[in-house]
Amino acid sequence: MRLVLLGPPGAGKGTQATRIAARFGIPQLSTGDMLREAVASETPLGLRIKHVMARGELVPDDVVIAVVADRVDRSDASRGFVLDGFPRTLVQAEALDRELAARGIGLDAVLELDVDEEVLLVRIASRAGQAADQGQPVRSDDNPGAFNTRLKAYRAQTAPVSEYFRSQGLLRVVDGLQPIDVVTKQLMEVLAACV
Repeated sequence: MRLVLLGPPGAGKGTQATRIAARFGIPQLSTGDMLREAVASETPLGLRIKHVMARGELVPDDVVIAVVADRVDRSDASRGFVLDGFPRTLVQAEALDRELAARGIGLDAVLELDVDEEVLLVRIASRAGQAADQGQPVRSDDNPGAFNTRLKAYRAQTAPVSEYFRSQGLLRVVDGLQPIDVVTKQLMEVLAACV
């Protein structure tokens, strides 16, 4: 099963992608995690994108596409994957289609978590607070300024990706404001219909 999980920042994509990956025995490919790992390990790529991410801006398409293409080629993704946080732009969506077509594969579904933007700010603040309370590092982009930048970027650049996949008949939308287990159940029902 090859999937994309869309939704604005703080919608719960990471949580749901983890559950989907476990259910289907496929890797969760989080571009955010891959890029944060590159920053933390201070690779040349990480140093290039460190300040972009800290401001809440989107990493350049060519960099993200290269990271994703490399990751899709790994053996653990041969049976499928769930992309979490990619594609974020129409250019990335089109590049993903080209990369998959070059490998003779395609997406099975694109899932979107629909959430109210007012609730998202509360979620981001809560996530930062929980991390701090647990002695874990707080993500540099989990602050109101960076979050608002990310949300504006989502509206301008990522929302059109939904329409791109809708036009291909791949988009399935689930209400992401429901309790986590309800969202998971509905996503699994949608995926069962896609298999």
